[in-house]
Amino acid sequence: MTATRPGTAVASLAVTAALGVLAPAPAHAASGPAALPAPFTTTATAQARAAASSPATLHTVSRFFARAGAIRADTARPHLVGPSVTVYRLAPGFVAGRPGAPVAVPRFVASKAVSADGQVASLWTARTAKAWKVVNIATGGDETDYVAKAHGRGTVFQEPQIDAWYVVRDGRVLPLDPDARRAVGRSGVSLAGYQHLVHRKYGDKLPGSAYDRAGRGGGYDGALAAPPASRARPAAAGTPAAVTAAATVTAAAAVTAVRLRRARRSRRVAV
Repeated sequence: MTATRPGTAVASLAVTAALGVLAPAPAHAASGPAALPAPFTTTATAQARAAASSPATLHTVSRFFARAGAIRADTARPHLVGPSVTVYRLAPGFVAGRPGAPVAVPRFVASKAVSADGQVASLWTARTAKAWKVVNIATGGDETDYVAKAHGRGTVFQEPQIDAWYVVRDGRVLPLDPDARRAVGRSGVSLAGYQHLVHRKYGDKLPGSAYDRAGRGGGYDGALAAPPASRARPAAAGTPAAVTAAATVTAAAAVTAVRLRRARRSRRVAV
């Protein structure tokens, strides 16, 4: 796959369509998307947070914060701040135009961790066959920050292929970050308009497609996608900007790594 614009590394799906003209609606789009599924229950979220705040997890987070030598692992003293939140991601069924498919579905619970020297990381906790487990640690707090930015008005979700964050509010998909604004404009689009957009971009890259069978970027996987690679300073001129991302492991499968323009360093955690 090739990047769609200078400085943009390759995501798990290539964005192959221009955004100016939308494709015809998917065959079943007329039925409209379903209501968004409920977030994880209070009990499930509490279990996920308990897993994220366990001594074993915080020990791993300490080593994550110490990876660049800015602080020693034994002095990192990470702790969780703010609420743990359900993270929604763009749903394959919505992209395909499946009747009644919601625009996004819950994928994992995110908790924000902060170190003694102020570093921030997002802990991704997923439900495995046995219990909730932290499956990935990524720099920054996008997952919790964008949920907070919506102020409880609507449901926040991510389009991970371009690392864009949106909120669904009053039947519209509204942008929360620059990547989303580039995709849907400052005033956003209707749900039907957004379905046009993502169907055009990703409709031929779903599981079982020729794109998927050819192994080009793994097709569209509905499970957890990996976070971007290093959220480091931009690479110097003449050096490769993309850094290989660590794959996020879910209870069921490993998913193709994603590399994005606004890169984030991540670490896979064994489940």
